[in-house]
Amino acid sequence: MTLQELQKQALQLPIDKRWQLVQSLLESLKQENHSIQKKGNLSRLRGIAKSTAVSSNEDTATDYINYIIEKY
Repeated sequence: MTLQELQKQALQLPIDKRWQLVQSLLESLKQENHSIQKKGNLSRLRGIAKSTAVSSNEDTATDYINYIIEKY
């Protein structure tokens, strides 16, 4: 069935059935759009917490001490 045939059939439906169809289509679009946005957000954040350098506990402690000294 082509899009034109589908449109022609939809326009022949009573108004209450057309509103049901519109609501159903909108709900479907919202769900798909939400899942696409959710997937897009996650893919942009992938790898954000990865560390590029391996540091020891001593290096981490020294960095933290330096941060506190600079802050206060």
